[in-house]
Formats: sequence, structure tokens, C-alpha cells
Amino acid sequence: MKLGKNEMRQRRHARSRFYLSGTASKPRLAVFRSLKHIYAQIIDDETGNTLVMASSLDKDLRESVNGGNKTGAVTIGKRIAEKAIEKGISAVVFDKGGYKYHGRVKELADGARSAGLKF
Repeated sequence: MKLGKNEMRQRRHARSRFYLSGTASKPRLAVFRSLKHIYAQIIDDETGNTLVMASSLDKDLRESVNGGNKTGAVTIGKRIAEKAIEKGISAVVFDKGGYKYHGRVKELADGARSAGLKF
């Protein structure tokens, strides 16, 4: 039986999650992308809490940001970095969610780095 694209991505993500874990001092920046939107969360895996989140579906960004392109991903990366720095988070572990480090995932990471997040 042949597995689909999403099942293969989920398997890659599960393999990488074996090594990636967020702590209170260095939480995990997890990325999820769909065809139309992009989502980012900063997660403390020790407690299982989401500390900060940003997406192209945020009410103030919904009309102005297209999550399906690179410029929207840069905006979301900058937004999550700003929120994280407000909460006192300066360094994270980047979890690309089983996706290639390419396109929107790379642009989100670059946007977060340009806004001051270290990883």
C-alpha cells in the first residue's frame, strides 16, 4: 500500500521529534503549513503548553496576509518572534514539521531570525 504525501510527512516529523524537544529555557518553534495558510507555535514540551502562537488566520492579519506565499510566511515569522520576545523567549529549537527547509518554511524561519529570535 502506497502512503500519501501527508502520511510520509507525518512519519518524517515523528522521526525528527525523537531528537527535538522544547524546554522551558529553549522551547520548540513548530511550523505547520497548509495550502492557504501557515501556522507557528512556540511550545514547552516539558509541560505541554503552547507559549506563543501566530498564524495567517489571526484576526488582525487575516485580510492583509496571504499565508500561501513567501511574503506571508515572513510576516508570520516576524510576528511570532515579536510575541516570543515580549514573553521573554529569545532562543528556540526549530521544528520544521517534516517539511523541507525550503520555500515558506525557510522564509518563516528567516523572518523570525530577522526579528531577533535565535536558533
